[in-house]
Amino acid sequence: MLVSLKLLLLKLKYLFIIATLILSSIAGENLYAQPSYDNCINALEICPNKSFTINNIGAGKTFCSSCEDDFNFCFTPNNSIWLKFNSNTTGGDATINFSNLIFESNVGQDNDLNATIISTSQACTGNAYSQIGNCVLNETGNFSLNVIGLSPNETYYVILSGDQNGVGITSPAEFTSDVYVSGTGVDLPIPSISIYTDSIRICENQNVSIGVTIENCPDSTDFNWFVNGDLVATSTDFFYQTSQLDSGDVVSVSTTCYTKCIEILKDSTSSFIIYPFEIDAGKDATIKNGNSIQLNGSSSFDANLNSIINYSWNPSYSLTNSTIQNPVAVPKETTTYTLSGTNNGCTIFDQVIITVEDSDLVIPERFSPNKDGVNDVFEIVGVEQYPNSFLRVYDRWGQEIFQKIAYSYENAWDGTGVSKNVTPGVYFYVLELRDEENQVIKGSVTILR
Repeated sequence: MLVSLKLLLLKLKYLFIIATLILSSIAGENLYAQPSYDNCINALEICPNKSFTINNIGAGKTFCSSCEDDFNFCFTPNNSIWLKFNSNTTGGDATINFSNLIFESNVGQDNDLNATIISTSQACTGNAYSQIGNCVLNETGNFSLNVIGLSPNETYYVILSGDQNGVGITSPAEFTSDVYVSGTGVDLPIPSISIYTDSIRICENQNVSIGVTIENCPDSTDFNWFVNGDLVATSTDFFYQTSQLDSGDVVSVSTTCYTKCIEILKDSTSSFIIYPFEIDAGKDATIKNGNSIQLNGSSSFDANLNSIINYSWNPSYSLTNSTIQNPVAVPKETTTYTLSGTNNGCTIFDQVIITVEDSDLVIPERFSPNKDGVNDVFEIVGVEQYPNSFLRVYDRWGQEIFQKIAYSYENAWDGTGVSKNVTPGVYFYVLELRDEENQVIKGSVTILR
């Protein structure tokens, strides 16, 4: 009977505990796990100009000589929590603001706290501490800790502890608070990152270079490059190159600054606009020296772009028109012609090689029809090989002044036109060889008198 009564009492006690937990949850009480920064080694790092929420609920005290809680500056710790911050490269003043201070309100629990700042020559060793700045006792509302003349590049600690004194107080205060540190001794330059590229309007498969600049970031890490949020490359270089972008793609970059109080920097391009078109300069060809050939440039592009492609050939000096798709070329030597096409700021290129072989004809650049027996006619050496040849000569206004079928030395042009001598100057000829290759040779000749 006695054993059954004891078991019943144990069951009732267990049910009471369960009911208490349920009622506490319904009433909205916060049940916190012990904070990790309730010891010095795990002190929570607070960074300048950022808000952190802290609490000491469930925190304890370390009891031993010279341990972390072995001090008595303006208070003796009960359930301490530890924060730390670092001074910057110049040092100076700092203010640590505590706001939104809320205390637990359990029966027999105190509702004020104590806080101070320490410097130390040996971290987390009580007999190495020195108190700096003000010390706060029995605080119940928002407050600040202030310190002046921080040394540069040093780590400082902030200790907060719930108070426990007064009639009927059986447990130390537990609280939550927001904390914010700032000041000349801790503020860091605000880093920034900027991504850039020459243009977001590019050709399909065009290699584009995307660069990045950063400021106030003395110790940046590698750059992570993303396309539409997917990591595509990691580099130490300040630029990224790719030829695999599609319309609508967004390139972004990220890096971090400061080994302590890490700042993550990110920036993105606008959406790229891709213009899908191609340029073809035509097939390579071979001609005889003095002959001409029409270049067969062409292009293909998305008609939905509703835009004009501007063409340009280079070199242009041996072409009839360097800004059209199909100019006539009269190269005097083997020449590589480059055709460029520009559409909406996007330019692509293609090349064609025109090989010039030595001709079996020798065509003079000038003659002097003054009847002195030397160079009196426009003699084309070797033209007799082409008995069906046809020569026409034009003045600078495009008027035909001479023509001859089966051109030869015997019926060569002697510098006359319409039964009279023409004036000295430059004249233009078209020689159709009328052979199997239908060769046409065009050029100019100068008359001297």
